[in-house]
Amino acid sequence: MERMHTMDNKAYRLGMYEKSMPKELSWQEKLIICKESGFDWLEISIDETDDKLARLDWSQEERNVIKQAIIKTGVPIHTMCLSGHRKYPLGDLDPDTESRSLEIMEKAIYLAQDLGIRIIQLAGYDVYYKEGNKDTKNQFIKNLHIATKMAAKYGVVMGFETMETPFMDTVEKAMEYVSVIDSPYLQIYPDIGNLTNAEKIYRVSVIDDIKKGKGHIVATHLKETVPGKYREIPFGTGHTEFVQDIRCLKDMGVRMFTGEFWYTGEENWRDICKHAGSFLRDKLNQVFE
Repeated sequence: MERMHTMDNKAYRLGMYEKSMPKELSWQEKLIICKESGFDWLEISIDETDDKLARLDWSQEERNVIKQAIIKTGVPIHTMCLSGHRKYPLGDLDPDTESRSLEIMEKAIYLAQDLGIRIIQLAGYDVYYKEGNKDTKNQFIKNLHIATKMAAKYGVVMGFETMETPFMDTVEKAMEYVSVIDSPYLQIYPDIGNLTNAEKIYRVSVIDDIKKGKGHIVATHLKETVPGKYREIPFGTGHTEFVQDIRCLKDMGVRMFTGEFWYTGEENWRDICKHAGSFLRDKLNQVFE
């Protein structure tokens, strides 16, 4: 029987954020663009909008369409950016919102295991649209315990994104909750663009902060930022120090990286996707080759 050789020889893998493309594209089209732009897998978005949250209630037939697209293109969906908790946060004290937050978590984990998603990136907020306090923090921890047991049941790893708000804008702050939960299923999936902005606020280097997550960083968002702005900065026009940050992450054993960037209506969005792929490959190859 002939043996199939499907593993590539790169020392790392590079994912592409779904929101980098027009949302009207079919799943097969998105996966093809992902491959043509030089990426290895697609990161699916489950944000706070109704249409994205509705994905958690896809029928098995709808999920099978995506599975067939994965098989046809050979491009997997290996990570999920779960930002739906901005609207329904795990630390909210309202019982209805709390119930919805846990429902979102459970359905996201179940969707992940069905589609072959390895890692769910969690938003590092106790609450977002309200003022947080000691009670919301304790609520957040309580529900993290519940969420982590859900994830453990299906073998899906969760990782905190380092955010743009003071609650969890550094790896050091994320580690507080990782340590409290103390489970292999809750780790850190930092965003080096956000960490670069935090560096300017706290005067703590990105490298030193990353090192505080040693043994707990499962993947990393590669994103461009400028001081005070966290989204939609074209690659190569911001202040993120990609090569030195990737080198540190490599030394810590990280091998999964996701390019995070956004489609904002540009006609040449395909070229932007290809530029992002080549830009990030160049930075990664400087470290890994």
